Amino acid sequence: MADRLGRGLLAMILLGLLTCSAPPHPETPDWAALREQMVSEQIVARGVTDPRVLSAMRRVPRHEFVPAPERALAYADQPVPIGRGQTISQPYVVALMTELATLGGGERVLEIGTGSGYQAAVLSLLAREVYSIEIDSILAEDARLRLARLGYHNVSVRAGDGFYGWSEAAPFDAIIVTAVAPRVPERLAAQLGDGGRIVMPIGADDAQQLMVGVKRNDALTLRAVGDVRFVPMTGAIRTRSERTPR
Repeated sequence: MADRLGRGLLAMILLGLLTCSAPPHPETPDWAALREQMVSEQIVARGVTDPRVLSAMRRVPRHEFVPAPERALAYADQPVPIGRGQTISQPYVVALMTELATLGGGERVLEIGTGSGYQAAVLSLLAREVYSIEIDSILAEDARLRLARLGYHNVSVRAGDGFYGWSEAAPFDAIIVTAVAPRVPERLAAQLGDGGRIVMPIGADDAQQLMVGVKRNDALTLRAVGDVRFVPMTGAIRTRSERTPR
């Protein structure tokens, strides 16, 4: 009897030691609270006021568009790497570019540079249809599957060079380009409808300006909004003349 009691006491002690030494389970972050903090401290505080844009930024789960190793930075005030040499833009820049597109809900929008799909998801809550082109085929497929899984069914994604746009879906009411180019590609301007707006960074790697262009009577008028920093747009924009035959 004493031997059995001794063994039982020893087992209880060992169990207690194992329980005490086991690391606590990490708590799941309060993503909704982090989104609200992101909107209030990073976006509203910097002057973005469109209530529809703010609502979309609160609703889209940004952490779902960030790779697991970087997820702790999902709501930080910075761009975040998403692999393949690309980044997801700073939350404020996403909100600002979206606000500058002045969407009312019935538009057809073209995005150049899908990345992980975050900007497309935001746009999908503010426009009727979103068409998004990603030059990296792996990122494009990942984004397409992610957007479908999360329920953004009014977004079409394809792999391709954004230099050429998406002519069969044109004209577009708005075009957003999420990579810097030395100029507005003529083919994108041609696919913009009358009264449409294009929002994109223009410049070189070390000197970029976020620009807004409005098309009236086949003429595109540009204005600068401010300094930004984006990854470069690759593909034909770097190698081809705008006058290359279609």
